[in-house]
Amino acid sequence: MKIKFILFTAFLFCQISFAQQKDTTAVNKLSEVVVTGQFEPQSIKKSVFNVRVISNQDIQNLAANNLSDVLNQYLNITVRPSGTSGRSTVSLFGLDAQYFKILVDNVPLINEAGLGNNIDLSQINLNDVDHIEIVEGSMGVSYGANAVSGVLNIITKKSSQYKWGITASVQEETVSKEYSLFDQGRHIQSLKVSHTFNKNWFVSLGASRNDFQGFLSDKNGPDYIENDGTRGYRWLPKDQLNATALIAYHKDNFRFFYKFEYLDENVDYYNSTVQSGFNTTLGSYRYADDKRYLTNRYFHNLNATGKLFSQLNYNVSLSHQRQARDIESFRYYLFTKNEANNVTVKDQSMEVLYSTGTLNNFFSSKTVDLQLGYEFVNNRGYSLVQEASNIMAPVRKTLENYDFFAASEIMASDRFSIRPGIRFSAQSQFDNQYASSLGLRYLFDKGVELRGSYGNSFRTPTFEELYSKQIFDGHFFVGNENLIPETSTSYEGSLKKSTTFSSGAQLSNTFSGSYLDVNDRIDMALSRFNPDTGNPEYQYVNISKYRMWNFSTMNQFKKDNLTVNFGAAIVGISQEIKNQVFTSDDKFLYSFNLNASASYMIPKWKTIVSGYYKYNGRTQQFVEGSSSYILSTIDPSNWLDVSIRKNFFKDQFEVTIGARNILDVTNVIQSGTNQNAVHASSGDVMLAYGRSYFLKLAYNLNL
Repeated sequence: MKIKFILFTAFLFCQISFAQQKDTTAVNKLSEVVVTGQFEPQSIKKSVFNVRVISNQDIQNLAANNLSDVLNQYLNITVRPSGTSGRSTVSLFGLDAQYFKILVDNVPLINEAGLGNNIDLSQINLNDVDHIEIVEGSMGVSYGANAVSGVLNIITKKSSQYKWGITASVQEETVSKEYSLFDQGRHIQSLKVSHTFNKNWFVSLGASRNDFQGFLSDKNGPDYIENDGTRGYRWLPKDQLNATALIAYHKDNFRFFYKFEYLDENVDYYNSTVQSGFNTTLGSYRYADDKRYLTNRYFHNLNATGKLFSQLNYNVSLSHQRQARDIESFRYYLFTKNEANNVTVKDQSMEVLYSTGTLNNFFSSKTVDLQLGYEFVNNRGYSLVQEASNIMAPVRKTLENYDFFAASEIMASDRFSIRPGIRFSAQSQFDNQYASSLGLRYLFDKGVELRGSYGNSFRTPTFEELYSKQIFDGHFFVGNENLIPETSTSYEGSLKKSTTFSSGAQLSNTFSGSYLDVNDRIDMALSRFNPDTGNPEYQYVNISKYRMWNFSTMNQFKKDNLTVNFGAAIVGISQEIKNQVFTSDDKFLYSFNLNASASYMIPKWKTIVSGYYKYNGRTQQFVEGSSSYILSTIDPSNWLDVSIRKNFFKDQFEVTIGARNILDVTNVIQSGTNQNAVHASSGDVMLAYGRSYFLKLAYNLNL
């Protein structure tokens, strides 16, 4: 089967090379169209899906270091950072990152534990981003497994109107009140060079470094010698290197690009326990057993679009990706500040061969369009698991799926369009899966747009859920190779009204609602009490249910140089959680969120003043206690970021100053917890390290 697929892909690329094309999209700028879930790039108004766009200007105004800095300000999205692991993941509608798919140019992005899901947002660099598109709700037909709550598609830059482009920047940022030029704070440098050889060829190269020196707070750093639990950092130091390369070609309708990305990340863990020793060589000494987490990622993506047989539009992507994490353990001698006994082991890795392709425009009629597509995934995973007696054993498994999907877009009239779709997924590990969807769009008079959709999707178990093992010191947590995919059903509806006033002001109001139902949800549950030791044993099982409804409104006002946005959402979540001994209440728990942003351009000063605010309301959830599930409450939090961005010297030099988390959020209280339920001391949930200030200097030369 694999050989047939490779031959098919090679044949298709050969056909691409000889196809005759005609340019039909050159009149549109990419920033004016969306591509996520579309047959081909088109305006947001024509999209059946309700697509949210985060512009490059928003990214610049926020002086965002990575994707988590951007998403932290957007409605219905919750960023979950961890100072103890250095990771930041995303939650949408209360569902974690396993249900939300992150793509780069329509290709799912890998991490060491999966493809497209559970992505560490802090590992996604934004230097090469044109804009970001978000579609909420089930996208299983277009993007396959695990696109349950939505997808985020990062669209990168692939052309320039200039022959040469050079962009260099440095950014210095405090971490709360901690900053020094080398030893504290955050230090970022980046460089990008692009060249347009002629009207057909474009290349770009870029590199960046993000040096986060950690956050001490009440800790005393790596060289602290007392054994009182205060050695190390509250937020771990992290050093990232990113490199990108792109080569793009277009002639008439034929376009292709090859994109390469590389990530190298080091996260330092300093043990809070200080130990003492003695030998004849060193005498009395103190030491700590520390670790480094070493991650690297390779991302290759080759994409081609054009026409076959003078009519059919094709779009084919072939991607090879690999991400691996190693753990380096060593002994750190505090008096001499030397390392010894360094041992590096491979902890987790994932290597994926991925391809997807579509054909559309089968009919000459503009009334009906048909899209046929395929997706192939060969996913080779590796994980080091801990078995009894602390024996570390590797697990190597390969998961494959062969998907075929079809969708049709029917223009019943100039105003009314219908989009049905279906996907079949042949799985190597699980039973075959199916996804289906139906989208509707109707355009009323006076700028009113009505959209509705139904989606049926699935989530396949992760590598960890299938194969993990943590068996030591009375702890027993294992995966389950007999897990089945979760299934879900969702409904979405939205009403949008766009108004243009005689003064030139523009007002856009969107009201939307959705409902999501997830069955056979995978959760860690009590499987039995060991008859020999009496200790509880836990295993992943298909045991929980999840229901969610959401109502939100998003509003935008533009006039001249002023843009104001306001949004609000109320979410109700019902989860039935079981551990095979007792079950939680499945009543709906509600939360309220809102966000607002404003930016104003002062033309005379070439200055943009921006502010972004988000309120995360009180949330509730059931957590496991000793004899029942307990209702836990997390306090609300308020986030405010501001910036001033000014251009100098014919826009070649740019300065951005600002502050993040002005309201100084650090921890919030979570009530109704205990040490067995939540790993947060004193009922605290760590959200951020407090208010920080930044200064960014950028040089842009376009010739």
